[in-house]
Amino acid sequence: MNTTPLDEARMQPAVAWAAFRSVLANPEDTPRVFELIRAMAGPSLRRGLWRFRNTAFGQRALVERPRLLSHLQDKEALAALPAGSLGRAYFGFVYGEHLSAEELVAAASEADAGYAFADADLRWFRERVRDQHDLWHTVTQYGRDPFGEACLLAFTYAQMRNRGVGLLVLGAAWKLSRVMGWRVFAALWQGFQAGRHANWLPAEDWERSLALPVDELRRLLAIGPPSVYWEVKADAADNARYSAPDRPSSTTAQPSAEAAPEERQAVV
Repeated sequence: MNTTPLDEARMQPAVAWAAFRSVLANPEDTPRVFELIRAMAGPSLRRGLWRFRNTAFGQRALVERPRLLSHLQDKEALAALPAGSLGRAYFGFVYGEHLSAEELVAAASEADAGYAFADADLRWFRERVRDQHDLWHTVTQYGRDPFGEACLLAFTYAQMRNRGVGLLVLGAAWKLSRVMGWRVFAALWQGFQAGRHANWLPAEDWERSLALPVDELRRLLAIGPPSVYWEVKADAADNARYSAPDRPSSTTAQPSAEAAPEERQAVV
C-alpha cells in the first residue's frame, strides 16, 4: 500500500473537522478519535519528544527502546505482582473489564493507514504515549465511562497540549453537560488542573513503576483523587440522569474480574 510521509507539524483542519463530526455522531468510532488527534497535533508531539529526550529516563529509553506494550500484555506477570501495586490495579482495570491493550493499537493503526513517520524516534515516542493511556486511567482513577474518558482527556491535554485532544474535551463537555449538568465543567477543569500540576507522565519509567504501590506512586506523581468527577457522577446517578459505576470504596479499588464484558467507551 502506498504511504504518505507524515508532516506531523502541519495541522489538517479539514481532516480534523470531518473526524470530529464522525465522533460526535458515533462516540464508538475510536479510529476517528485518533485521526482527529493526529490531524491537530501540530508541533505538540515534537515538543513532547524534545522534553522526553531531556530527561534521564528519556535519554536511556531512546537508546534501549523498551516496549511497554509487551509488559501490559503479559497477564500472568501483572497478576503475579503484589496486591495494591500499579500492575495489579492496571490488571483489574483492563482485564477485569474484558478490555485489552491491543484495542488502542488497532484503532490507532486504522487511523494511521496510509501515513508513515519519517522520524523513528517520534514514532516510537508517540506509540509509547498511546500505550500509557490505561495506565493514566489507573493512576488518575478516572473511569472508562464517557465522563471519565473526558476528564482523562482534560488531564491529557494539560500534559501534551494536543489541540485535537482539547477539541474532544470541548465536544464531550457540551454533550455531557446537557445530561449531567453544569458541574461537568468543574470536573473537567479539575482534570486539566491535575494534569498541569502532576509530574509529566510520558517520562515515567512505567516498566519499573508497575511493581510499586499505586497509592505511593500517585503521591510521587502528585496526582490526587478526582473528587469532583466522583461527586458529579454520583449525583447524576442519584437523579437517574446517568448510569455509571459507583465511586470506588477506596483509592485502590478497581472493577471486579467477574464484571460483565463491555466495550471500551468513547468520549463524545
